[in-house]
Amino acid sequence: MATRSASAPLTFDLPTSLITRIENGRRRYGLKNASEVVRLAIDKFDFEGCKLARDPHRQISVRLGSSQRAMLKRYAKKKNASVGELLRFALGSLSTTKSKSR
Repeated sequence: MATRSASAPLTFDLPTSLITRIENGRRRYGLKNASEVVRLAIDKFDFEGCKLARDPHRQISVRLGSSQRAMLKRYAKKKNASVGELLRFALGSLSTTKSKSR
């Protein structure tokens, strides 16, 4: 008789889109709970062959006026995000092409 190894809780943060995917997978595969879906995903996934796309990070310091700093903190709180996340979004949306109107 095979014995099942002891399990322990593992807590991690997921975007709601993956929570929805877990629920859909639970129904699709007729599984009892999210733990079973996660175990199935782990069993089926090729961890050896996967290549994680990571953009290397580096810390920089910049000078901001008090009004911009306060605005960033206000929006970080309002959007439930970090100031760094907001800065990454703002920098990511900045056009890299030179404007003709300058």
